This record gives sequence, C-alpha cells and structure tokens, in this order.
Amino acid sequence: MITRFALFDGTVHAGQTNAFRAAVLAELLPLWRQFPGALAVRVSFAEARDDGAPEYPLILAVDYPDLAAVEAALASPVRAQSRAVTESVLARFFTGRVHHHVTTAHQVTLS
Repeated sequence: MITRFALFDGTVHAGQTNAFRAAVLAELLPLWRQFPGALAVRVSFAEARDDGAPEYPLILAVDYPDLAAVEAALASPVRAQSRAVTESVLARFFTGRVHHHVTTAHQVTLS
C-alpha cells in the first residue's frame, strides 16, 4: 500500500484553531474523499508535540493501492479543485507551507 502524506508545516492563526478544523472537515475532507483510487483518507489534527519539534497543525494521509493510483489521483480534476479550496482555507487560517511525502506503508495489526 502507498500512503501520500500532506504535512501542513506552520501555524494556525491565533484563536482560529476550531474554525480551521471545521473548515478542513467541511470544505476539504469531502473533496479528498473523492480522489480516484483512494482507499482511505485520514485527517489528523495536532494536539501536542515534543519540545522543539516542528509544528504540524494538520497531517493528511491518503492510502492508495499503488503508485499508478497516486498518479491518477494527482492528475484528476478533483485534485485541482481541492488545491483551490485548500488555498482558500489556508489563506483564512494558516501561515506556513504544505509539503508532500509518498511512502510505502506496512501495517501491523496488534491483537
């Protein structure tokens, strides 16, 4: 399985954490769920971090069966739409940058 992460590296504007989270869930998550080939979408909001660690108020993880599915999703019209909405949400609530990492995921289920 392939997981593509989007790390939102920066800060949410003061006093806007709840509004930022609500906008992500209401405006972005419905689009991310439409990525063709996506098996799962996880939106993780930061609650705490180690002293000195970078601030990632949001981490998006989208699972795909293979790299071809990632490429298809990145080329899809819904991705272009989600980028425009992401820019809108970030302009309202966030200062920083977003970077992406594509990984091969190995999941171990504990009993």
